[in-house]
Amino acid sequence: MKIYDVLILGGGASSLMCASHLKRSWHVGIVDNNSKVCSKLKISGGGKCNITNVEVSANNFDGDSDLVNNALKTFSKDDLLKFLDRNGVEPVIRKNRYFFCRDSSDEIIDVLKKQSRHVEMILNTTIIEVQKKDDVFEVKTSKGILKSKKLVVATGGKSFKTLGATDIGLGIAKSFGLKVKEFTPALVGMTLQPAQFWMKELSGLSCYVNIKVEDKLLKEEMLFAHKGISGPAILSASLYWKKGNMSIDFLPNENIFKLINGSKKLLSSAIALPKRLSKAILKAIDVEDVECKKIKPHVKTKLEQIHNYEFAPAGNFGFTKAEVCRGGVLAEELNPTTLESRHVENLYFIGEVVDVTGELGGYNFQWAFSSGVVCAKNINGAR
Repeated sequence: MKIYDVLILGGGASSLMCASHLKRSWHVGIVDNNSKVCSKLKISGGGKCNITNVEVSANNFDGDSDLVNNALKTFSKDDLLKFLDRNGVEPVIRKNRYFFCRDSSDEIIDVLKKQSRHVEMILNTTIIEVQKKDDVFEVKTSKGILKSKKLVVATGGKSFKTLGATDIGLGIAKSFGLKVKEFTPALVGMTLQPAQFWMKELSGLSCYVNIKVEDKLLKEEMLFAHKGISGPAILSASLYWKKGNMSIDFLPNENIFKLINGSKKLLSSAIALPKRLSKAILKAIDVEDVECKKIKPHVKTKLEQIHNYEFAPAGNFGFTKAEVCRGGVLAEELNPTTLESRHVENLYFIGEVVDVTGELGGYNFQWAFSSGVVCAKNINGAR
């Protein structure tokens, strides 16, 4: 039976970026349960893939800062853009922040496939378990046993089950005695307590907000949905919210008291928000919709809640609606400069299976690409 130099489990963004940076002299195989690689990358961003962001730092990630900083230093946002440019891909910037493929995510997928054409693709193959015998990894699959000197686990998280996502990566890590944090949904809409059900009645409306959660301030659009609240600001907030309160500033670029000062309008008309929303907020904070000039001093205290509406979400929309997962192999188990297991030689973990999760806005693909390159460079330097 042949023995691969490197087997990469999973055929996503981190896997192919890793493979594309491995020496052509290595005998490399990629194992995936789908019929095509990069299935998640294919559909992301409405099919145009939010590749990375104008500003990228460890502050945009929930995870070990040393691990993230090293990956970003090894393969930065600028390095990624140069890699794409060399291969004829010129992303476009949306909202002055987000890098997307110009026409289709196929642009970056084609590059990754082209740069990995030296790799054997072992597709439609389910990974069952992994063992290590005499310094060789044995991967039991639905099509038999594969052997390799080095093993890279890039199996992703549990979100997008329809694309074949599983938590097999955590199972592999645990079978080798590595500590993990079980996957939970992240970048996902949030459900509400009864006191906030008024938000569900605004389904379809959106507004620009600032959200404070833990020590983070997130600035983006919020969407009211029939199940709760969603939109870019909420998805990123879900990454950091564990339990307890978060707060919303519904007028981050205005001052409610300047808007109503001297105005003869009704409060709901003076507030610079869609009328349905302003009326709903006033009702939620128990303020009567009267003429601004009739507002009494004690009411102003209640109006301050427009800039600091505190509440505790009930939960989230679950794995089926989550963009990514929080959790994975703990940073303490990995060498931050190589992503190799500290205890199992030649065993690596990259991408979403590691306990690093980015905010919405291209950060998770940046982590996937960066971690893949970190791993490849270490393998290339190995003797």
